[in-house]
Amino acid sequence: MSITLSDQDKLTLRTAAWGAVSLMSAAGVADSAHKVATHGSIALTSATGLVGHVLTKAPKGVKWGKSTADLADQVLPALTASMTLLKKQAPAEADNFRSTVIVAIEAAARTHQGRPSPTLAEMIRKVTGALDAA
Repeated sequence: MSITLSDQDKLTLRTAAWGAVSLMSAAGVADSAHKVATHGSIALTSATGLVGHVLTKAPKGVKWGKSTADLADQVLPALTASMTLLKKQAPAEADNFRSTVIVAIEAAARTHQGRPSPTLAEMIRKVTGALDAA
């Protein structure tokens, strides 16, 4: 079965996944926001399947806002919407999307020695919660 996603669907997936990495970067700013973003981005661009094809590009034209709260207001609902959309249209791709985002945020968190900082750990919890809310 061939799955066709609209441009809006693709934008939602990109906003969710790339936004999750941006949230991790914002949460990891005390240590190295650049390293957090780099590791998370590499994980996203390493995705396969339909999700991999969609996530090869970061979202264009998205205004992230001026604060982490503004970013979260867009990204967390987009994560839930992405999972809802994919569960309906392509359940295997929903699993692929979820695991891709989890790998990206875990890769971002591993840029630090030992356990993630409390701030990163809390952001992981929020992103995972949004993925699982669908």
